[in-house]
Amino acid sequence: MDRRWAARLALAAGTAALLVLLVFAGLRSVALVGVGLAGLAVTAAGVWWVLARAGVARALALILAIGAPVAVVVFYAVAGVLWVVLVSLALWTLAVSAGRTALADPGPARTPERRVAPPGRPFIIMNPRSGDGKVARFHLVDRARALGAEVVVLDPARPQDVAELARRAVDDGADLLGVAGGDGTQALVAGVAVEFGVPFVVICAGTRNHFAMDLGLDREDPSTCLQALTDGVERRVDLGFMAVGASPAEGRERVFVNNASFGAYATVVQSPAYRGDKARTTLQMLPDLLTHHSGPRLEVHADSVAIDGPQAVLVSNNPYRMGDPAGLGYRDRLDSGVLGVLGVKVDNAVQAASMLRGRRGPGLTSATAREVVIDADAPSIPAGVDGEALTVPVPVRCRIEPGALRVRLPSRRPGVPRAAPPMNWRRVRRQALTVGRAAAGRAPG
Repeated sequence: MDRRWAARLALAAGTAALLVLLVFAGLRSVALVGVGLAGLAVTAAGVWWVLARAGVARALALILAIGAPVAVVVFYAVAGVLWVVLVSLALWTLAVSAGRTALADPGPARTPERRVAPPGRPFIIMNPRSGDGKVARFHLVDRARALGAEVVVLDPARPQDVAELARRAVDDGADLLGVAGGDGTQALVAGVAVEFGVPFVVICAGTRNHFAMDLGLDREDPSTCLQALTDGVERRVDLGFMAVGASPAEGRERVFVNNASFGAYATVVQSPAYRGDKARTTLQMLPDLLTHHSGPRLEVHADSVAIDGPQAVLVSNNPYRMGDPAGLGYRDRLDSGVLGVLGVKVDNAVQAASMLRGRRGPGLTSATAREVVIDADAPSIPAGVDGEALTVPVPVRCRIEPGALRVRLPSRRPGVPRAAPPMNWRRVRRQALTVGRAAAGRAPG
């Protein structure tokens, strides 16, 4: 859709949404909006109590979290304005969607890529258990070997050091390393690729494949990733590093391609019961963690930003999207040269309700930094590094190394969905009134 007409559609739909409320609900429209917002706030508070309480209090909170939106709908129906609210909401949704389309820009500059010759001796490690057996389901071993790769299939019954396997392969002459497995395994072998300066191939055979997603690879068919061996391009991306030694002098670091997490989530996944029953274990442990009755108290320093006592901290290799709910979990770039930092600190139901404001909510801190230091009132803290559970001594230092990893990618791949910009009605109005004149060669007044 032309951006000028998208802006005009946004203005028209937004105006219509307001008119529907005013014409059919009159002065009651203010009350309708207030009731809806109050219902959202109560629901958010109820969810917080579900997570932070146990026993009877949790059951009552669950009833509140479910009952609040139901009560709002019943109120609208009894008042005879449910259809008015639904039509107005649909028009407002259309207005916001069209407005974001109008404001969309070409996006960040594309990371430079260069065509490269096929590798001479590619070496690929494959985990047959990842992604519920994607390695076997997509015949990845046979396809990789047919393209000239040496393939090592991990034995689920015998734990193996994948980093050491990769190092031996490079010593034997491998000029490319690859992994078909989860993000944790990808990170370990990526660290070896950086160590020896060889390119790295991502084969998205894991469950979530977040790194592959942000590289724009086809997560539905991991066999397409093997095209990087014959028709490939190379680009450089950043890597995150987390110190895991008791002191900087030890020089031991753990690579992360996605993120390192600390706090409530990292503590929960350390529990032996977590693997057997994730939901039950999480619900049992969260009340004490969220109310600071158990677990270490964290203190975070991200360059000039300080976060005191957050319940959860996420340090990511490049920042995650924040303004687009449909795009949460994506990173627009992997070469910005900065870590993303998200800290969550919610001490009561009021703060939980304020989280509905997104990054503007007081309980959420969003920042970027070249180095992040996590300290605590304990000698060591749990950490989750690309989904792998660790216990690390404090203070923990995370840093980013720009352009550290040479990634080999297929020249043809789906790409990363473009981020929708935050809504700005003033810009939409200006777009609707001036784009046409600017396109005709006359600068807007």
